[in-house]
Amino acid sequence: MPEGDTVLQAAKRLHTALAGQILVRSDLRVPRFATADLTGRTVVDVIARGKHLMTRIEGGLTLHSHLRMDGSWKIYAPGERWRGGPTHQIRAILANASHAAVGYRLPVLELLRTSEESKAVGHLGPDLLGPDWDPDKALSNVLRDPARAVGEAVLDQRNLAGIGNVFKSELCFLLGITPWLPVGELAPETARQLPLLCKKLLEVNRDRPNRMTTGRDRPGERLYVYGRAARPCMRCRTPIRVAEQGDGSRERPTYWCPTCQPGPHPTR
Repeated sequence: MPEGDTVLQAAKRLHTALAGQILVRSDLRVPRFATADLTGRTVVDVIARGKHLMTRIEGGLTLHSHLRMDGSWKIYAPGERWRGGPTHQIRAILANASHAAVGYRLPVLELLRTSEESKAVGHLGPDLLGPDWDPDKALSNVLRDPARAVGEAVLDQRNLAGIGNVFKSELCFLLGITPWLPVGELAPETARQLPLLCKKLLEVNRDRPNRMTTGRDRPGERLYVYGRAARPCMRCRTPIRVAEQGDGSRERPTYWCPTCQPGPHPTR
């Protein structure tokens, strides 16, 4: 699922394929912008902001997209068969003479003035992979609500931008806490390490095709807990558990080791 690392990779691929090139085709398949025509304009650059993608286009325009759970941008050469999904799932096409960028299942797609990008991303906290990263500010944001569970707090993009459900579970394992621990109960040293470890997890994986937190680059062993329900913990051999945890918008499967991560957790 897209998190800050994979969104940055997507931005790099789009930038390589589109930046500096004139669009020969543009097709935005959302009702609000269906009549917008970007043909003839040059793509200036493509950047990531947390989990958001900003494609900046000549004339002071930005195409803002968000992948959420299963959206994606695919890059194709002329004549190459498009394989990202059925045609009805295509939400955007940006093509130049050498590449076509096709956006599938994009839940957020809007065209806005580049000068008004803050309307789309101004609410975000410090970007873990961006130039505005500030660990002290990120930690202050996380600790703002002492009763809130750590897992919920780090998923809240208003606190820090880029962490998703996979890294949430891995982060809590590495810190030795459950995702349900109230942030106000974090030990001072653990709290200090939290934003630093968030940054390290994304930095290490920013260029990897497969996420890895364990140092073991083998299928089934790359992550400590995420996706490993009922399998033995790599440290203590206790079966990994899974339960749902909210982030303020939806419930998400959350993985933890009840031995390595003592503390509050669902009883069912």
